Amino acid sequence: MTDNPTAATVDFGYRQVAPEEKRGLVRDVFASVAPRYDLMNDLMSLGVHRAWKRIFVTALDPRPGRRLLDLAGGTGDICFGWLTRGGGPAVLSDVNPAMLAVGRDRAAARGWVRELSFLVADAEHLPLPDRAFDVVSIAFGLRNCTDKAAVLAEARRVLRPGGRFLCLEFSRVQVAALQPLYDAWSFSVLPRLGQAVAGDAPSYQYLVESIRTFPDQATLAGMMERAGLSRVRVRNLSGGIAAIHSGWRL
Repeated sequence: MTDNPTAATVDFGYRQVAPEEKRGLVRDVFASVAPRYDLMNDLMSLGVHRAWKRIFVTALDPRPGRRLLDLAGGTGDICFGWLTRGGGPAVLSDVNPAMLAVGRDRAAARGWVRELSFLVADAEHLPLPDRAFDVVSIAFGLRNCTDKAAVLAEARRVLRPGGRFLCLEFSRVQVAALQPLYDAWSFSVLPRLGQAVAGDAPSYQYLVESIRTFPDQATLAGMMERAGLSRVRVRNLSGGIAAIHSGWRL
């Protein structure tokens, strides 16, 4: 796992590639999986990702007077949950236009036009003013970013003082008995599902590998603190298969 933005190579799954090459490869992966992304999430997690996201949205503490920026928001689940629970205006941001187009279509079908805006942007370089949001979130997106430290720094920059950053991401299993089953599901089943349902085994192989190369709970907490976030907390979900990291801009 490489988090040094000046490094000659970074991880793309288990491969080492140049930073700019990774950005292009990740865009290609999500352009490929976008049309069936939500279906595949259900298959990959046996539907558990929906429960994780409900817990995550509750942790965001949606309120009418608060503004949300959802980074790598893809097809919109987090923003939709925020708005459904009475949150204020939200910005759905993603670097991949194909993913964002799916989110826009889903929002239109729900009638969320005034409350939700869309932004094609790299989370490492946000074209947004300082101190503009009460809450910044990212769900299952940070591991695909090339320079994770830059994303965390940008999240802090656009938060108002007293605002909060939350990240939902796959993490390290904390229950030893789960590990063999989890590994078998990840490496043997998921790429085959990707081929059968989406016609794209390599993209799902990458997604599995990207989970294994992502920083563990303590490492990510340390990265958030170095980015200037305070009172960093970690909440494990499903035995650590996923985790919610949170921190405040104070």
